[in-house]
Amino acid sequence: MTLSSDAPRTEKRSFYTGQSFPRSPVHLPGTDCTIRPQISLGKLTSFRVGGPAEWYVSPRSIEDMQASLAWAQDRSLPVTLLGAGSNLLVSDRGIPGLTIATRHLRHSQFTEDGLITASAGEPIARLAWRAAKRGWQGMEWAVGIPGSMGGSVVMNAGAHRACVADSLVEVLVLNPNGSLDRLTPEELDFSYRTSTLQGDNRLVVQAILKLQPGGDREEVMAQTNYNLQHRKSTQPYHLPSCGSVFRNPKSHAAGWLIEQLGLKGYQIGGAQIARRHANFILNCDRAKAGDILQLIQYVQEKVEQHWSLTLHPEVKLIGEF
Repeated sequence: MTLSSDAPRTEKRSFYTGQSFPRSPVHLPGTDCTIRPQISLGKLTSFRVGGPAEWYVSPRSIEDMQASLAWAQDRSLPVTLLGAGSNLLVSDRGIPGLTIATRHLRHSQFTEDGLITASAGEPIARLAWRAAKRGWQGMEWAVGIPGSMGGSVVMNAGAHRACVADSLVEVLVLNPNGSLDRLTPEELDFSYRTSTLQGDNRLVVQAILKLQPGGDREEVMAQTNYNLQHRKSTQPYHLPSCGSVFRNPKSHAAGWLIEQLGLKGYQIGGAQIARRHANFILNCDRAKAGDILQLIQYVQEKVEQHWSLTLHPEVKLIGEF
């Protein structure tokens, strides 16, 4: 693949790979993509922490995603997919290789038979509202979820005893070789807050959901709004967080376990366990990713000691810690 750039090419040595790459932004011919070096990710994650992406690109189409992936593959660079950044903890050292952000892949289509086709970067909460305004049932639970469609599929996001797996029909994934595959829910092997795509090198680019059209619009809207207000009244939204930090064990909710240990308000550096909901960690004072990770590990240690239970994080760690 031929690369072009409008700026002079000053070479630098990559901290992560030891290879030499042009310091200037790189435009991928035939696309709307510009790959940029050393882009800070702190503003692109809901925790508002994290170092720079070694290389960063935000494609606007599947074809641009394929071209970006090919660029990284040609250089043997690792690839990280970044959606809404709502369920991630990015290392203070940043992310090696190419970070592909799906924030501009925001295409969706609603058909009269209740199908929603949504690109990976489409906010799932926005889809929930659009469905509710049509009187479609099945996404009322998603109104307070801060993530994107792609990330929601990968982690089987859910709330109010419902989840993505309940309505997913098909997902389109981009393979490392640039080919596309369509996967069924059975192939994703969904379970509580996980799927086979977690830890996988396939990238979600699109999903199809099946809802129940023909419902009473006012009732669906009312239920959707109730769910949103409930989340706002029970969860902290005033400071940066990733949402729920830990998966709930079968015995008790993670927040209840943490609260019983008197850990609400406990703080390490700029990271604090929320006083409103103990399963939230807040960036309350210019926290570092390292502060948040230390607090996660501290909570795990205390819960293990007192309850003989292991709390497993929902949040995904990216980069070197």
